[in-house]
Amino acid sequence: MDHSHGPVVTDRARTLADRLGSARKRTFVGRATERALFRSALEGGEDTFSVLYLHGPGGIGKTTLLRRLGDDARAAGRPVVQVDGRTVEATPAGFSAEAADATSVGGAVLLIDTFEHCQGLEPWLRTRFLPQLPFDTVVVIAGRLPPDARWRVDPDWNDALRVISIGGLSPDEARALVATRNVAPAFHDGILASAGGHPLALTLAAEAAAQEHEGWGTGASDRDMVRVLLSQLVGEVPSHGHRRVLEACALVETTTLEMLREIAGSSAEELFDWLYGLPFTESGRDGVFPHDVVRDPLIADLRWRDPSGFGALLQRLHTYLVGRVRSAPENSVMEVTRSLIYLYRTGSGVADYVTWTGGGGEYEDVYRPEHRATVLRLACEAEGPESARLAEFWLARQPEGFRLYRRVETDEVIAFMAWLRLHSPDGEEIAADPVVAAAWQHVQTHSPSRAGEHITVSRFAVDPASAGRTSPAVDLMVTRSTAEWLRARRVSWSFMTAVDAEFWRPQMTAVEHEPIAFDIRVGRQRTALFGHDWRVRPVGDWLGRLCGELVSGELEPTPPGSRILPRDAFDTAVRSALRDLADNTALRGNPLCSTRLAEDGPALRTLVTDAVEALADPYPKQHRAVRTTYLQRVPTQEAAAERLQLPFSTYRRHLTAGVTAVCDRLWELELDTE
Repeated sequence: MDHSHGPVVTDRARTLADRLGSARKRTFVGRATERALFRSALEGGEDTFSVLYLHGPGGIGKTTLLRRLGDDARAAGRPVVQVDGRTVEATPAGFSAEAADATSVGGAVLLIDTFEHCQGLEPWLRTRFLPQLPFDTVVVIAGRLPPDARWRVDPDWNDALRVISIGGLSPDEARALVATRNVAPAFHDGILASAGGHPLALTLAAEAAAQEHEGWGTGASDRDMVRVLLSQLVGEVPSHGHRRVLEACALVETTTLEMLREIAGSSAEELFDWLYGLPFTESGRDGVFPHDVVRDPLIADLRWRDPSGFGALLQRLHTYLVGRVRSAPENSVMEVTRSLIYLYRTGSGVADYVTWTGGGGEYEDVYRPEHRATVLRLACEAEGPESARLAEFWLARQPEGFRLYRRVETDEVIAFMAWLRLHSPDGEEIAADPVVAAAWQHVQTHSPSRAGEHITVSRFAVDPASAGRTSPAVDLMVTRSTAEWLRARRVSWSFMTAVDAEFWRPQMTAVEHEPIAFDIRVGRQRTALFGHDWRVRPVGDWLGRLCGELVSGELEPTPPGSRILPRDAFDTAVRSALRDLADNTALRGNPLCSTRLAEDGPALRTLVTDAVEALADPYPKQHRAVRTTYLQRVPTQEAAAERLQLPFSTYRRHLTAGVTAVCDRLWELELDTE
């Protein structure tokens, strides 16, 4: 407790106090609004407030500001009384004893720090203790939690209370704070980028940079900084369950109650309310999210402290969000897909190809006929008149494949893309568009589509402002493409185009779209084409590899793909498998063992047997014919007909129909396997 008008009595204390005060004044930056408000309270007057309530997350600078306000009060000749919520006995008697001088010394300034540690005293403080203070007393309360709503509805406090939420420093203030530290200027931008405007994060990052110099950014000192930052910002976490949902909240863009039900089950509502009430979380339309200065240290700490737990949590969240993307209605698919992509913002090859601005300044819209002239103008501006001609060609054929990107502020259309669905080679389309011609040529040469399949081509990704690279509008195009990949049915190939091939090539490799052609000419514009065969590398395997990169930080080499069989070869392989069910050697060599349906002979035997038995309900006659012939192993078809007590011609008709039904069932599985 300090209740002096100035420095404490002895020379030694005076020297130390002077030294500390000088350092505090030298390194303090910002908070001009709060200090001006406090000075107005010190000046007094009938209309001046008496209690200033400051609240904000840990490490945001409340204690530093409180000390500076104490200096300002002493400079104004006011006695200062300080109470620390961490050390005071959290009872009315204990608090009264610690703050006793504020009740007896006229014009005192009472500074109450870390109030969250004695928050239970808030009703008593509001109704009993503060009203008894002398008229000219000024009180400043600083804590992580905002004041109870009863302060605001109590008419006695309407004019006497001011509440301020303490936020981060402005960019200029943050830079000024870093400049007060012993850090080489070369590190300043990196510190500001990593810590934003959070004072504690800035201070700790500056100290780490000053100590590590060229080695800053790696090593144990960073982990120490993370632990200090977490202890200051987060404080004590009630249980393992609370910590796990806090870590989940750090990993995802926004934490919703629905997501917590997947993570925490019946405790979801209680844990969501806890997250919502934390001083360093903010709420949006759909849920809560932490301040970045808390988010990043939480993730870093979890990765270091519990790598397996980090991986398990990340995979669980990834699986949940993928399911959301696949089941979302069209009007919300962009939002939920963005949430999935957000998981990839660190430790992924995707990270460098998204701006991560998250500003919401642009949004996706559908194409309408009145937008035709705008689309053609944008295509011509970005890629030339020949590209505009091709955009006009595809607008006439697949207008539903076009997506527009608008600026929220003006509603202006600033960019567009087209997602073409092509079911078979079309002579007119191939002749008109060299990109589509190259895609079909590759498909026909390497692995033709099968009956019921189609290909997709991301034909345009036009944003004149991006110069063929990243931008907020291109972020939305990446989101749309990801949604299309995850929600597609019976796609054999997907193709992506890029006008800046070398820039996008690493990203295309990361999402397993291999280079097809690098020099397709559209007028004077060179366009590159990248492709992926979804039958060789289905969505489930593809997602598993990408999620593995999130966990380990390394992208595993793409494993060899499965074989793709045309329908006629597929049916021939099914008939061979039926005949060879008892022959292990023959089954191992069956072409179906190199597809996605079966990895070896035993798996193929089980697959075919299950398909035969599945005929029993819809096709009992065909089921008996196929089962008797291939599962019961009669020596000849004549013997099978005799066992079934059927004329041979009737038996043959049932057998042929049954085998066809088995082929159809397995073909459906092949097309739908992910």
